[in-house]
Amino acid sequence: MARVPEIPDTKAMDGDRPMSIVRRVGRERERMLGMTDEERAWRKKWLDAQKLAPEEPVMPKGYYEHMYNPIRRFYMAPMNKVQNMLEPFIGKTSAYVLRHTLTKMAMGTFAIYCIYYHLKYNRMNWTRNGGWKITVSRQKMYPDNKDLNALYKTEGKQFYVNDFDKSPI
Repeated sequence: MARVPEIPDTKAMDGDRPMSIVRRVGRERERMLGMTDEERAWRKKWLDAQKLAPEEPVMPKGYYEHMYNPIRRFYMAPMNKVQNMLEPFIGKTSAYVLRHTLTKMAMGTFAIYCIYYHLKYNRMNWTRNGGWKITVSRQKMYPDNKDLNALYKTEGKQFYVNDFDKSPI
């Protein structure tokens, strides 16, 4: 009879515990009800265990290369340099926030320029089937306008001609 391999417990491998190690003293309201001396000692021990050593967090060798592929490392390199230069002056967190803010602003500006370029140079006209149909409406005309006759005068733009009037034909 063939032996079925055991499936490892993925919860234990991921570091998830089946129950809370904080006990009832993890909630402030529970602590306000009163704690025994044993619970106080346990809570003190638990709080001391939460403190990180000065050298933590430890980044293993090759962690950065393992987490980010070469293409991503390439395009992240300039802003990594900027962040590393800013860290001594404004702090690690502020440099991180500034780096990501500048990056997102640059990406947004680039996207806006790309959209503008596409709308400007890919407009629909009578020679193309596709593209953006961009039209400009006439001004609103009210009876009390002083220059009403000037608004009625149009120079060859009475109908939608789809740039046919600019044709060399």
